[in-house]
Amino acid sequence: MTSTRSAFGAEFAVPAGYLNSPSIGIPPAHVAEAVAETVARWSRGETKPPDFDEAVAVARAAFGQLVGVPGEWVASGVSVAQLIANVASGLKDDAKVLVAKGDFTSVTFPFAAQAHRGVTVTEVDLAELPGKVDGYDLVAVSVVQSADGAIVDLEKLREAAEATGASVLLDATQALGWLPLDLGWADWVVGAGYKFLLSPRGSAWLSVHPRVHERTLPVNANWYAGEDPWQSVYGLPLRLAGDARAFDLSPVWFAQVGAAVALPYLASLDLAAVRAHNVGLADTLLTKLGLPERGTAILALDGDAARFAEAGVVASVRAGKVRVGFHLYNDLGDVERVLHAIG
Repeated sequence: MTSTRSAFGAEFAVPAGYLNSPSIGIPPAHVAEAVAETVARWSRGETKPPDFDEAVAVARAAFGQLVGVPGEWVASGVSVAQLIANVASGLKDDAKVLVAKGDFTSVTFPFAAQAHRGVTVTEVDLAELPGKVDGYDLVAVSVVQSADGAIVDLEKLREAAEATGASVLLDATQALGWLPLDLGWADWVVGAGYKFLLSPRGSAWLSVHPRVHERTLPVNANWYAGEDPWQSVYGLPLRLAGDARAFDLSPVWFAQVGAAVALPYLASLDLAAVRAHNVGLADTLLTKLGLPERGTAILALDGDAARFAEAGVVASVRAGKVRVGFHLYNDLGDVERVLHAIG
């Protein structure tokens, strides 16, 4: 049954037992209302394409704030794979890429698709990844693994990359919105909006450090990536923006409207407190199951998915396990539902 929950200064219409934020987050009421209001204005013929530019700019700046970079470093797109394609296509021929075994394929497939140019992709266990960086041109890895919530050792990875000269791409999709991050040191940071960032699907961002701007290929070059988008809708020559907007994709309007409300809201929160809340619930569940704490908001549990559903737990099956994720709107009642499902 759906009920209204108050959490972190917002209202959420969330069903009891909803633990599927790693698949799709539930927006605060004020985010959903902003999207609904815009759809209503569209239905009355009251919107024009330039009306959405401000939402794109606001969401771009808030993403930068969440990852610790200036807004001008941030490109706006629609999905993680689409944005990473700009990085993969810019690799030199025969480049060597290091990834985590079992990482989400939107991170790994764009690089594997470059095999015809001699690009090779090597998988290693996540825990071993920082120690294997030497000899690779690029390391591409999710900050928090989608399948089981494992967190990469960012400090060791940074030290290894600086020591060896390897470039680093981080997918922060499953970390943004609950894990405090300062990733200005990374060459690229990508994230999708529809999970813990509580935004509509069709919103994603890529931060591009200025030192790798020329090594990032605008494979989707389009009018919206122009220095002045409304003056680059017709004719040559190519005239892209001088900053990361050169990698923009024409926006999904309503997704950006939601993101322009959701991301500033999340950026305004004490994310250390959010992490303590989310991880506290996850670790409480593990403790009650007699398992060691893991310090992450996402867990992969053994169990029968049908029993979870019967107990009113909304979750996903990933890599053969039931995946649950705790976010702002979850509470101890959700922990109890999982315990009941496991028996």
